[in-house]
Amino acid sequence: MTDQKSALFDRDTHSNWLRLRTLIVLRWVAIIGQIVAITIAQRIFNLTLDLGLVYLVVSISVVANLIFIFVFPENKRLSELQSVLMLLFDITQLALLLFLTGGLHNPFALLIVAPVTISATVLHIRSTVLLGAISLVLITLLMFYHIQLRTEEGFILRMPTIFLRGFWVAIVIGTVFLGIYARRVTSEIHSMSEALLATQMALSREQKLTDLGGVIAAAAHELGTPLATIKLVSAELIEEVKEQPELLEDVELIRDQANRCREILHSMGRAGKDDLHLRSAPFEAVIQEAAEPHINRGIHIHFDFYADDLDDPQPILQRQPELIHGVRNLIQNAVDFAESNVWVEGWWDHDRIQLQIIDDGKGYAPHVIGRIGDPFMRRRRSASHKSERPGYEGMGLGLFIAKTLLERSGAELTFANGSDPFLNEDDRPEKCGAIVEVVWNRENTGPEHHNPGVPLGNNQPIRA
Repeated sequence: MTDQKSALFDRDTHSNWLRLRTLIVLRWVAIIGQIVAITIAQRIFNLTLDLGLVYLVVSISVVANLIFIFVFPENKRLSELQSVLMLLFDITQLALLLFLTGGLHNPFALLIVAPVTISATVLHIRSTVLLGAISLVLITLLMFYHIQLRTEEGFILRMPTIFLRGFWVAIVIGTVFLGIYARRVTSEIHSMSEALLATQMALSREQKLTDLGGVIAAAAHELGTPLATIKLVSAELIEEVKEQPELLEDVELIRDQANRCREILHSMGRAGKDDLHLRSAPFEAVIQEAAEPHINRGIHIHFDFYADDLDDPQPILQRQPELIHGVRNLIQNAVDFAESNVWVEGWWDHDRIQLQIIDDGKGYAPHVIGRIGDPFMRRRRSASHKSERPGYEGMGLGLFIAKTLLERSGAELTFANGSDPFLNEDDRPEKCGAIVEVVWNRENTGPEHHNPGVPLGNNQPIRA
């Protein structure tokens, strides 16, 4: 499962998402724009251009597009190298066209940033840096080497040196800034989409487990009566055939097998939650169920639940997969980083239900505490991190998944540290590690929390 997730969330595959047809369409747009600009420059502004060479450079792009259209299928996806070569071709073609039309004195030189921006959105950082460096080298050469723009009267069109250098600086800054900006935004979009997909997978898995438990509970409930009847009838038959050993052995076998079926269904039915009574449980029971997989991991988990008013009954929560899986992830995170103890404390009043999960570890790092809940797609783990969390191959999505799922159940989450992480060991309190506080509005926790004595109604049949 870990290998499948690693393959699914490997961001190196993003470079193979670029379609050849997308670049072809963009190139057609560029070709049309180049032809229109050349025509306007010649017909309206009366500029003298070497139309033979200019249209030759434009025709190279036209021929390349036609070849790609007829040779490759429409759904062709480009590899990293193919994408780099395509964008490098566009940069070179635009540089040649600028060389023939005034270099940096041509305001369309600003378009050199477009291929770099495209690269930053889909290609690896190495490819983007390579294309950006080539673009800056070419734009620098064009500042000194180019064919000057002339009017029909022979006047040379050129910007003052200070404006020319300013334009060069603007293109350099624009290339770097847009590349970094596009890279950062695209990276965050990919991280968020992948993290949301991981959340859906976790919730789907929890939902399947819940549905499976419901099927088991229904089977145990429905088969209980016929098995009891078989056991009763077999007991009566045993009394009647005691004098017939050849029949007595068969009847006893029927009774024993019926008992075995009841025991199997009883043991399997412990996980069932389809029964309306089993779908809801007291607050403490639901939290302890979520913590159960981490109780025997060598860390002592302390449970403490209390009410603001002693007469206020414990709230009844729905056993939602989102709630159980979210709380389980929070407790797992606390156990992973705790030294020896984790405290799970619940509190409620007439309006709110509050859950705090505290550990005695080092707490959240100060530089990330403000970003807790964002998806951290870690690609490598340091040796020290591996030693702190041995055998744990998570993707840094635990807190994001927990936060997302619990917020779907109506909760609000707050993250903090129990003490200053820079204090000496002797000065730190017992509950000195990370603190997660989860607060629910009690009205949203379940329909029966105000009056637990109300009948739940008939169990509904399971639907496929």
